[in-house]
Amino acid sequence: MHDASIQPASLVLAACLGVAPSVAWSQSVTVPNNTPGFIKNAKDLGPVDPTTVITVTAWLTLHNENQLDQLVEQQYTNGHQNFHRWITQDDFNAQFAPTAQEVNAVQNWLSAHNLQTLAVAENNLFVKVQGTVADVQKAFHLQIHSFGVGGATFRSNTGDPSVNATPGNHIAAITGLDDFGFQPKNVQPVTPEGTVATLTPIDPASISGRGVFFERACFRGVETHTFTNAAAGITATYNGNRFGADITNTAVGHLPPCGYSPRDVRAAYDINPLLGAALDGTGETVVITDAYGSATIEQDAAVFSQVYGLPPIDLTVVKAPGISSNPHGVQRGWDGETTLDVEWVHAIAPGAKIALVLATDHASLDEAINYAVVHHLGNTISNSWASLEGLGNPAQFDRVNRILEMAAAQGIDVNFASGDFGDDSQVVGFKTVEFPGSSPFATSIGGTSLFMNASRQVLFETGWGNNLTRIANRASQGSTPVDPPSHDPALGLGFQFGAGGGTSLTFAKPSFQSSLPGTMRQVPDVGMLADPFTGVEFIQTIGVNPDGTPQFGVGVIGGTSLATPLFSGLMAIAAQKAGHGLGQAAQFLYGLGAPAIKDITPVGSATNVSGTIVDSAGTTFYSADNLAAPLFGTTSYVSAFYNSPFSTRWFVITFGTDTSLKTATAWDNVTGVGVPDGLAFVNAVAGP
Repeated sequence: MHDASIQPASLVLAACLGVAPSVAWSQSVTVPNNTPGFIKNAKDLGPVDPTTVITVTAWLTLHNENQLDQLVEQQYTNGHQNFHRWITQDDFNAQFAPTAQEVNAVQNWLSAHNLQTLAVAENNLFVKVQGTVADVQKAFHLQIHSFGVGGATFRSNTGDPSVNATPGNHIAAITGLDDFGFQPKNVQPVTPEGTVATLTPIDPASISGRGVFFERACFRGVETHTFTNAAAGITATYNGNRFGADITNTAVGHLPPCGYSPRDVRAAYDINPLLGAALDGTGETVVITDAYGSATIEQDAAVFSQVYGLPPIDLTVVKAPGISSNPHGVQRGWDGETTLDVEWVHAIAPGAKIALVLATDHASLDEAINYAVVHHLGNTISNSWASLEGLGNPAQFDRVNRILEMAAAQGIDVNFASGDFGDDSQVVGFKTVEFPGSSPFATSIGGTSLFMNASRQVLFETGWGNNLTRIANRASQGSTPVDPPSHDPALGLGFQFGAGGGTSLTFAKPSFQSSLPGTMRQVPDVGMLADPFTGVEFIQTIGVNPDGTPQFGVGVIGGTSLATPLFSGLMAIAAQKAGHGLGQAAQFLYGLGAPAIKDITPVGSATNVSGTIVDSAGTTFYSADNLAAPLFGTTSYVSAFYNSPFSTRWFVITFGTDTSLKTATAWDNVTGVGVPDGLAFVNAVAGP
């Protein structure tokens, strides 16, 4: 493991060619569209304490943006003289980046308003400063309030910032005025009460190289179960498919409910033949960006490699300025995210190096991507985080979009999780996709549910979307029937998770989606395993043994945060075979088809769970649709009995029910074009 630090950049760039002369601006210059959408329906809790110290970033306007758009279009147009003729960062700086004079002007103006410089981007894209809320409000002529959103509290500016000086003409966005930020997109199997599955303690020395803990054969045959409450005179009888191992199982390899090892996932996606041909990512570096990081990532990744028989991991952790004074992300979900990202890139591309770039906080992950691109740390950047497009800061979206365009121009593929809550209508009350995956210069990764047999053969794969209906109470309560069966959202039931997707509210449809309907960007572009109920094993430090050594635990995790490192690892293998970066994957995915891409279409079952309840009112029949609700118009899905090892309750669980999103032949808004077949995919994009 190596360790490096990002130092604030010195202002050494020479003036760019073709820069327009400065114009003295005495009037106020407003930075438009710089107020986040979440405040529209939030409760205003009043002004933030003016003595609070916050960090904000001033993003500068690029030069020649239209020419940049034209260049990238040409680079991805097969047959054009610029096709796949990637530029360097020096080329980008000379033609498109802000000048040293412009960044100096902005920095000096910020300093004059008592805002202390923390960092200046090496490509002059931003100046990051720190100061009190009072000074920030005065500098940008705005107010910063606290807002209540769904039980959480965030700060935000109440209107767009403005600057009364020449530098205002150079500023495209101000970020950090709000702290809504980006969130990790991983989920674990949970009880409807919200209790996350705890990790199972393991002794790595006793299982080195074997590494199979949870049940692989998750989908079982048809069963009949009867639940009774004699005192109340209620009998419920159900029949249908069964999901998950018995909760009484304690044998290693058959722990409930379900989970896959690296060997399982590589078999499912036909990656083992690549590794057998020494195509394992050697010579490539996969960049992972996360916020905060994990204090135990090095030892966790080392034990993961040991347990699953993988080669030692070559991991470099790059820390942004200020990370040493910030806590790791345990309370924010970023420690698990970091662990998942690192371990599963390594599981798919064990020969690739990994550069983990840590942002100072969840609102500055765009700065981490900028650093990774400027230094060309790798040809693939994996980002398992996102923010709701309909609630974010449009000006920030525009700047991130330009960073991603800079990456695309240099032949770098930047992948993002599409989200974990379907069309997000159940979260925020309206349909929205997640950004940055919705950028036309990003590749958005959707998700599936995957079912294998004991021989590692794929039984079927659906679009990811889970509902839960409670049919019986805890074992401690005698597993008495729930009458009527409940999918009440107030109890944490009904829709649980699902791959994010749909239509962008912000970005126009790019040319590579010309075959799709509508005028706006559609997501996702491609899919891979994401369902936490059919998720993957991961290993993390959970404590300290009596002898002072780390105590490790194993658990199952999913989300499009899983699908993203899986796809990024595969892209690293493809780049290894090609001998160079392949650029934005979304640009070529739509032209592949079978056998490189397996289309994920609707999956149904003739033996979905149905049943009857006999009570004082008589006999009531509950159809499969009744027990699978809410279906949002979905007609093909799979349902099964699920006895939760976390709550001991019985449920009907569904697969393929993703709010209004649905799988379909060819592209769909759950899995994109489908899932890659490892060997055929690499041969198709890198040559046989």
